[in-house]
Amino acid sequence: MKSEVQLYQMFDNETASYTYIIADSLTGEAAIIDPVLECLSRDLKLIIELGFKLKYILDTHIHADHITGAGELRKLTHALTGVSAAAGVACVDLPLSDKQELFLGSKKIEVWSTPGHTDTCVSYLFEGMVFTGDALLIRGCGRTDFQNGSAEELFDSVRTKLFSLADETKIYPAHDYNGQTSSTIGLEKKFNARLNLSLAKDDFVKIMSNLKLEMPRKIKESVPANLACGQLAKK
Repeated sequence: MKSEVQLYQMFDNETASYTYIIADSLTGEAAIIDPVLECLSRDLKLIIELGFKLKYILDTHIHADHITGAGELRKLTHALTGVSAAAGVACVDLPLSDKQELFLGSKKIEVWSTPGHTDTCVSYLFEGMVFTGDALLIRGCGRTDFQNGSAEELFDSVRTKLFSLADETKIYPAHDYNGQTSSTIGLEKKFNARLNLSLAKDDFVKIMSNLKLEMPRKIKESVPANLACGQLAKK
């Protein structure tokens, strides 16, 4: 029997970033999540090959490690761009708020605010899947030391929101650095090194405060561009 929804997962080697295309099989209406500017041709080719009508271009947050392809994809497809209203992006079509609903045919995408990695993070729930951006990675999570990040907020976003989902809910993150492609809520509750249920908030805050990571290489160009829907500043 043909699946009612479709999912395609793509990977950008340079930034270890995942991009997702989700679609309603009946109508062919589709959304793309976290497109990378340099991979625009690849993603658009797949959308055309599959005969999808791109309805939404969604980012999980204002990325610091790559430039979104949202603006360029909108020019080519006339799909609507969406990012958290907290980001204050003037050029976005859909400033998204917590529990907002978007539809592909009769299939619902639900927006959940999941701040902590940055103050602009949202996750997208769709048909037993959740696209978590950098809020919840496979056996890890995004850093919390820039863009108004907060370890306390991230802990609450994961523990009280994402971990309230059914254990079998499939997790699809914005990045993976170890060759893994997906997980489940149940597995992360057990095995996530930073956020498993045996750890308290104080433990998590201590872990995050001691990471001592370098800044993302592209942060100075990526953040301003992503606040402009992926448009690079003119020199």
